[in-house]
Amino acid sequence: MSDVWLTTLITDTPQAGFELAITLSRRGVKYTQPDVAVLKRLRPVYAEDAEALTAASQVIAINFQTVAAANNYWRK
Repeated sequence: MSDVWLTTLITDTPQAGFELAITLSRRGVKYTQPDVAVLKRLRPVYAEDAEALTAASQVIAINFQTVAAANNYWRK
């Protein structure tokens, strides 16, 4: 994938930062497994797996930490 979509980690609010963290996480999966058919086939498997869902939440949390730090934790 060569499209440039991430131009900054700076967001106006923590909510926007959290949404960016989710986008980063989803994009990471898409880069790792670019075959949409495979992603759709696997989704029902991990959607019912508590460990997989916990791991996904951890990835989002790590990405949110990165975005929050880039935004100086939204301090004015």
